[in-house]
Amino acid sequence: MLMAAAVPLSFATWQALLNNFAVERAAFTGAEIGILQSIREIPGFLAFAVVFVLLLMREQTLALVALLLLGIGTAVTGFFPTVLGLYLTTFAMSLGFHYYETVQTSLALQWIEHDKAAHTLGRIVGIGSFTGLVSFGLVYLAFDRLALDFSWVYLAGGGATVLIALVAWVAFPHFPQRVEQRKHLVLRRRYWLYYALTFLSGARRQIFVVFAGFLMVEKFGYSVADISLLFLINGALTMVLAPRIGALIGRWGERRALTVEYIGLILVFTAYAFVENATVAAGLYVIDHLFFAMAIAIKTYFQKIADPADIAPSAGVGFTINHIAAVVIPAIFGLVWLVSPSAVFLAGAAIGAGSLVLARLVPPQPEPGRETVVTRPALAAAE
Repeated sequence: MLMAAAVPLSFATWQALLNNFAVERAAFTGAEIGILQSIREIPGFLAFAVVFVLLLMREQTLALVALLLLGIGTAVTGFFPTVLGLYLTTFAMSLGFHYYETVQTSLALQWIEHDKAAHTLGRIVGIGSFTGLVSFGLVYLAFDRLALDFSWVYLAGGGATVLIALVAWVAFPHFPQRVEQRKHLVLRRRYWLYYALTFLSGARRQIFVVFAGFLMVEKFGYSVADISLLFLINGALTMVLAPRIGALIGRWGERRALTVEYIGLILVFTAYAFVENATVAAGLYVIDHLFFAMAIAIKTYFQKIADPADIAPSAGVGFTINHIAAVVIPAIFGLVWLVSPSAVFLAGAAIGAGSLVLARLVPPQPEPGRETVVTRPALAAAE
């Protein structure tokens, strides 16, 4: 939970400043922002390599090293206000972020019991949202009240993450692993639905992360303070609702939770395509962000069907699959944006529809041998 709290201090600061910093200091257009976001997702695409890094260090150690890299990459961003500089600092920050997230997912699924996983993961999301809330509030004050420069705000956010990572390194022991994790890539046919849901989740996430925020700045003229205030609202709602959403997933089950999520996403992305009012757009942004908490259901679904020794290598593979679309979509859709922003969001609605179809294949009670509603016992036994 302490490590989870450290992440948004850097990432939320980077996210809140990115669009304004890119437009005002580096003169980005939709094409450059798309390329930058594709570069940001390359480390996520390479997350499968985490299993090879684990030959050199334990997962807990890797998590702390990744946090340090995340903080350092964020801290220096404001000192390189050029296209190339922003590309390089983004890659460094993202390498730390994605490798931390990969290992954090693995550790959480290994350490938390099945019946407590959804609720506990919701609490972790809520803690991250709280520190994100603090970050967005400080960014708002830094620009709206103190008139600080971008470089100082980036330095403060990244430095806070570095400090917490060092404290966690010194103050906590290495915790034992319940099950020794496999140190090679794991791809199993019986996990195919998890892989497919993860792939489409990555595609959907990119459209939101890259283009929803950019829409606010480019079309509706939101300032840094406006964006920070919007993120404050998102963080406050997620902090309060994420633990409840996690508990709700535990009661509803993954199938029902994912169905509700994807129906909502179809409606939100369709509305994005045609919105002309800045306030309505902000409302859509908040609703869209809340749906991220329901992605916990994909993780708990996998936890229920997976061999315990597969969790660490599968977390890396899952992150890579999640980022296949993430590497391609920002750059390609950045060019589409130049022609028709609406087409970008309608594509997001189509991705939501595909996800909905797959969600209906999740069984009411997933378990090994019952990975989908159409799983054949003979295939499960062979795997």
